[in-house]
Amino acid sequence: MTILLKKRRVRDSRPWWDTFPWWGLIVLALLGWMAWQISFNSDYELAWDRIWPGLRVTIRATFQSFGIALVLGLLVGMGQLSKNVFLRNIARTYVEIIRGIPILPLIFVVALILVPQVSDVINLSINFEMRATVTLSIIYGAYMAEIFRGGIQSVPPGQSEAGRSLGLSRRQTMNSVVLPQAMRAIIPPLGNDFIAILKDTSLLSVLGVLEITQRARQFSASTFKFREGYFVVAFIYLLLTLSLSVLLSVLERRMTRDRKGER
Repeated sequence: MTILLKKRRVRDSRPWWDTFPWWGLIVLALLGWMAWQISFNSDYELAWDRIWPGLRVTIRATFQSFGIALVLGLLVGMGQLSKNVFLRNIARTYVEIIRGIPILPLIFVVALILVPQVSDVINLSINFEMRATVTLSIIYGAYMAEIFRGGIQSVPPGQSEAGRSLGLSRRQTMNSVVLPQAMRAIIPPLGNDFIAILKDTSLLSVLGVLEITQRARQFSASTFKFREGYFVVAFIYLLLTLSLSVLLSVLERRMTRDRKGER
Protein backbone atom coordinates (compact mmCIF):
# COMPACT_ATOMS: atom_id res chain seq x y z
CA MET A 1 0.00 0.00 0.00
CA THR A 2 2.82 2.38 0.85
CA ILE A 3 4.58 1.61 -2.43
CA LEU A 4 1.40 2.36 -4.39
CA LEU A 5 1.00 5.71 -2.63
CA LYS A 6 4.61 6.63 -3.41
CA LYS A 7 4.14 5.76 -7.06
CA ARG A 8 0.96 7.79 -7.19
CA ARG A 9 2.73 10.79 -5.72
CA VAL A 10 5.49 10.48 -8.31
CA ARG A 11 2.95 10.34 -11.10
CA ASP A 12 1.06 13.37 -9.75
CA SER A 13 4.19 15.53 -9.47
CA ARG A 14 4.59 18.10 -12.20
CA PRO A 15 7.70 18.19 -14.41
CA TRP A 16 10.45 20.69 -13.61
CA TRP A 17 9.66 22.90 -16.58
CA ASP A 18 6.11 23.35 -15.30
CA THR A 19 7.21 24.64 -11.90
CA PHE A 20 10.34 26.52 -12.96
CA PRO A 21 9.99 30.31 -12.38
CA TRP A 22 10.23 31.34 -16.01
CA TRP A 23 8.89 34.76 -15.09
CA GLY A 24 12.13 35.34 -13.16
CA LEU A 25 14.19 34.77 -16.29
CA ILE A 26 11.98 37.15 -18.24
CA VAL A 27 12.34 39.86 -15.60
CA LEU A 28 16.10 39.35 -15.35
CA ALA A 29 16.38 39.56 -19.14
CA LEU A 30 14.37 42.78 -19.09
CA LEU A 31 16.56 44.27 -16.37
CA GLY A 32 19.68 43.21 -18.26
CA TRP A 33 18.45 44.86 -21.43
CA MET A 34 17.57 48.05 -19.55
CA ALA A 35 20.98 48.08 -17.85
CA TRP A 36 22.66 47.60 -21.24
CA GLN A 37 20.76 50.57 -22.67
CA ILE A 38 21.79 52.77 -19.75
CA SER A 39 25.42 51.66 -19.95
CA PHE A 40 26.03 51.93 -23.71
CA ASN A 41 23.50 54.47 -24.99
CA SER A 42 24.65 58.06 -24.45
CA ASP A 43 21.11 59.46 -24.09
CA TYR A 44 20.13 56.92 -21.43
CA GLU A 45 23.49 57.38 -19.73
CA LEU A 46 22.89 61.12 -19.53
CA ALA A 47 19.47 60.50 -18.02
CA TRP A 48 21.00 58.14 -15.48
CA ASP A 49 23.62 60.69 -14.44
CA ARG A 50 20.91 63.31 -13.87
CA ILE A 51 18.41 61.07 -12.08
CA TRP A 52 20.28 58.61 -9.88
CA PRO A 53 21.43 61.22 -7.27
CA GLY A 54 17.77 61.44 -6.26
CA LEU A 55 17.93 57.81 -5.16
CA ARG A 56 19.42 58.89 -1.84
CA VAL A 57 16.35 61.04 -1.15
CA THR A 58 14.03 58.21 -2.18
CA ILE A 59 15.70 55.70 0.13
CA ARG A 60 15.92 58.15 3.02
CA ALA A 61 12.23 59.07 2.72
CA THR A 62 11.30 55.38 2.52
CA PHE A 63 13.14 54.35 5.69
CA GLN A 64 12.06 57.41 7.67
CA SER A 65 8.41 57.04 6.66
CA PHE A 66 8.41 53.32 7.38
CA GLY A 67 10.00 53.78 10.81
CA ILE A 68 7.54 56.46 11.91
CA ALA A 69 4.58 54.58 10.42
CA LEU A 70 5.68 51.42 12.22
CA VAL A 71 5.54 53.09 15.63
CA LEU A 72 2.32 54.91 14.80
CA GLY A 73 0.70 51.75 13.45
CA LEU A 74 1.61 49.75 16.56
CA LEU A 75 0.18 52.40 18.88
CA VAL A 76 -3.02 52.82 16.87
CA GLY A 77 -3.42 49.07 16.36
CA MET A 78 -3.20 48.43 20.08
CA GLY A 79 -5.46 51.42 20.64
CA GLN A 80 -8.16 49.72 18.57
CA LEU A 81 -7.96 46.75 20.95
CA SER A 82 -7.95 48.89 24.07
CA LYS A 83 -10.69 48.51 26.67
CA ASN A 84 -10.79 52.28 26.95
CA VAL A 85 -13.74 53.39 24.83
CA PHE A 86 -12.22 56.80 24.12
CA LEU A 87 -8.88 55.46 22.87
CA ARG A 88 -10.59 52.72 20.88
CA ASN A 89 -12.87 55.13 19.02
CA ILE A 90 -10.14 57.72 18.42
CA ALA A 91 -7.90 55.04 16.90
CA ARG A 92 -10.73 53.70 14.75
CA THR A 93 -11.65 57.18 13.56
CA TYR A 94 -8.08 57.86 12.45
CA VAL A 95 -7.90 54.57 10.54
CA GLU A 96 -11.23 55.03 8.76
CA ILE A 97 -10.52 58.64 7.74
CA ILE A 98 -7.06 57.90 6.35
CA ARG A 99 -8.17 54.76 4.54
CA GLY A 100 -11.17 56.55 3.08
CA ILE A 101 -9.21 59.27 1.26
CA PRO A 102 -6.91 58.66 -1.75
CA ILE A 103 -3.19 59.16 -1.17
CA LEU A 104 -2.68 62.13 -3.47
CA PRO A 105 -5.33 64.40 -1.87
CA LEU A 106 -4.02 63.36 1.54
CA ILE A 107 -0.53 64.45 0.56
CA PHE A 108 -1.81 67.93 -0.29
CA VAL A 109 -3.96 68.18 2.85
CA VAL A 110 -1.29 66.99 5.27
CA ALA A 111 1.78 68.57 3.67
CA LEU A 112 0.25 71.90 2.66
CA ILE A 113 -2.37 72.47 5.35
CA LEU A 114 -1.96 70.42 8.52
CA VAL A 115 1.83 70.35 8.85
CA PRO A 116 2.24 74.13 8.26
CA GLN A 117 -0.41 74.85 10.89
CA VAL A 118 1.28 72.58 13.42
CA SER A 119 4.70 74.07 12.61
CA ASP A 120 3.31 77.56 13.25
CA VAL A 121 1.98 76.48 16.62
CA ILE A 122 5.28 74.92 17.74
CA ASN A 123 7.31 77.62 15.96
CA LEU A 124 9.36 75.15 13.93
CA SER A 125 10.20 75.34 10.24
CA ILE A 126 9.65 72.05 8.38
CA ASN A 127 10.98 71.63 4.85
CA PHE A 128 9.02 69.91 2.10
CA GLU A 129 10.99 66.67 2.30
CA MET A 130 10.14 66.28 5.97
CA ARG A 131 6.52 67.23 5.26
CA ALA A 132 6.40 64.49 2.65
CA THR A 133 7.92 61.99 5.06
CA VAL A 134 5.37 62.86 7.75
CA THR A 135 2.58 62.54 5.21
CA LEU A 136 3.59 59.05 4.13
CA SER A 137 4.00 58.06 7.79
CA ILE A 138 0.48 59.21 8.65
CA ILE A 139 -1.00 57.46 5.63
CA TYR A 140 0.73 54.13 6.10
CA GLY A 141 0.39 54.27 9.87
CA ALA A 142 -3.33 53.64 9.36
CA TYR A 143 -2.71 50.61 7.14
CA MET A 144 -0.10 49.22 9.52
CA ALA A 145 -2.51 49.68 12.41
CA GLU A 146 -4.85 47.22 10.71
CA ILE A 147 -1.96 44.81 10.20
CA PHE A 148 -1.03 44.94 13.88
CA ARG A 149 -4.66 44.62 14.95
CA GLY A 150 -5.22 41.58 12.74
CA GLY A 151 -1.94 39.98 13.80
CA ILE A 152 -2.69 40.40 17.50
CA GLN A 153 -6.21 39.06 17.10
CA SER A 154 -4.85 36.02 15.24
CA VAL A 155 -3.18 34.81 18.45
CA PRO A 156 -5.51 32.40 20.28
CA PRO A 157 -7.10 33.92 23.41
CA GLY A 158 -5.75 31.03 25.44
CA GLN A 159 -2.25 32.45 25.08
CA SER A 160 -3.27 35.63 26.88
CA GLU A 161 -5.05 33.63 29.54
CA ALA A 162 -1.93 31.52 30.04
CA GLY A 163 0.18 34.63 30.48
CA ARG A 164 -2.23 36.10 33.01
CA SER A 165 -2.34 32.81 34.90
CA LEU A 166 1.43 33.08 35.34
CA GLY A 167 0.97 36.38 37.12
CA LEU A 168 1.86 38.65 34.21
CA SER A 169 0.09 41.97 33.86
CA ARG A 170 -1.91 42.82 30.75
CA ARG A 171 1.01 44.83 29.33
CA GLN A 172 3.56 42.14 30.17
CA THR A 173 1.36 39.51 28.56
CA MET A 174 1.05 41.60 25.42
CA ASN A 175 4.80 42.30 25.18
CA SER A 176 6.10 38.87 26.17
CA VAL A 177 3.43 36.45 24.95
CA VAL A 178 1.09 37.91 22.34
CA LEU A 179 3.31 40.18 20.23
CA PRO A 180 6.14 37.63 19.68
CA GLN A 181 3.59 35.15 18.30
CA ALA A 182 1.73 37.79 16.31
CA MET A 183 4.91 38.82 14.51
CA ARG A 184 4.70 35.70 12.34
CA ALA A 185 1.50 37.05 10.83
CA ILE A 186 2.59 40.69 10.93
CA ILE A 187 6.04 40.69 9.31
CA PRO A 188 5.06 39.60 5.74
CA PRO A 189 2.39 42.31 5.23
CA LEU A 190 4.70 44.88 6.83
CA GLY A 191 7.27 43.96 4.20
CA ASN A 192 4.68 44.55 1.50
CA ASP A 193 3.92 47.95 3.00
CA PHE A 194 7.62 48.79 2.96
CA ILE A 195 7.69 48.10 -0.79
CA ALA A 196 4.50 50.13 -1.22
CA ILE A 197 6.05 53.09 0.60
CA LEU A 198 9.10 52.87 -1.65
CA LYS A 199 6.90 53.08 -4.75
CA ASP A 200 4.69 55.81 -3.30
CA THR A 201 7.67 58.08 -2.71
CA SER A 202 7.19 58.89 -6.39
CA LEU A 203 4.10 60.86 -5.35
CA LEU A 204 6.33 63.22 -3.38
CA SER A 205 7.33 64.77 -6.68
CA VAL A 206 4.10 66.80 -6.54
CA LEU A 207 5.66 68.66 -3.59
CA GLY A 208 8.87 69.34 -5.48
CA VAL A 209 10.93 66.87 -3.46
CA LEU A 210 14.00 65.97 -5.53
CA GLU A 211 13.61 62.20 -5.50
CA ILE A 212 14.12 60.20 -8.68
CA THR A 213 10.69 60.87 -10.19
CA GLN A 214 11.01 64.63 -9.76
CA ARG A 215 14.51 64.56 -11.21
CA ALA A 216 13.18 62.61 -14.18
CA ARG A 217 10.49 65.24 -14.71
CA GLN A 218 13.05 68.01 -14.60
CA PHE A 219 15.39 66.16 -16.95
CA SER A 220 12.63 65.36 -19.44
CA ALA A 221 11.27 68.91 -19.38
CA SER A 222 14.69 70.47 -20.00
CA THR A 223 15.92 68.04 -22.67
CA PHE A 224 12.63 66.74 -24.13
CA LYS A 225 14.00 63.22 -23.65
CA PHE A 226 10.90 61.83 -21.98
CA ARG A 227 11.54 58.24 -23.07
CA GLU A 228 15.04 58.16 -21.63
CA GLY A 229 14.10 59.92 -18.39
CA TYR A 230 11.18 57.74 -17.42
CA PHE A 231 12.95 54.64 -18.72
CA VAL A 232 15.65 55.18 -16.10
CA VAL A 233 13.06 55.77 -13.37
CA ALA A 234 11.26 52.56 -14.28
CA PHE A 235 14.55 50.65 -14.19
CA ILE A 236 15.46 51.95 -10.73
CA TYR A 237 12.06 51.22 -9.20
CA LEU A 238 11.86 47.79 -10.82
CA LEU A 239 15.33 46.85 -9.57
CA LEU A 240 14.59 48.01 -6.02
CA THR A 241 11.13 46.48 -5.70
CA LEU A 242 12.16 43.13 -7.16
CA SER A 243 15.16 42.92 -4.86
CA LEU A 244 12.96 43.64 -1.85
CA SER A 245 10.36 41.14 -3.05
CA VAL A 246 12.99 38.41 -3.23
CA LEU A 247 14.21 39.20 0.28
CA LEU A 248 10.63 39.19 1.56
CA SER A 249 9.98 35.80 -0.07
CA VAL A 250 13.09 34.36 1.59
CA LEU A 251 11.93 35.71 4.95
CA GLU A 252 8.46 34.22 4.52
CA ARG A 253 9.89 30.80 3.62
CA ARG A 254 12.12 30.84 6.69
CA MET A 255 9.21 31.77 8.93
CA THR A 256 7.11 28.99 7.40
CA ARG A 257 9.95 26.51 7.80
CA ASP A 258 10.35 27.43 11.48
CA ARG A 259 6.61 27.08 11.97
CA LYS A 260 6.74 23.55 10.51
CA GLY A 261 9.71 22.67 12.71
CA GLU A 262 12.13 22.21 9.80
CA ARG A 263 15.85 23.00 9.95
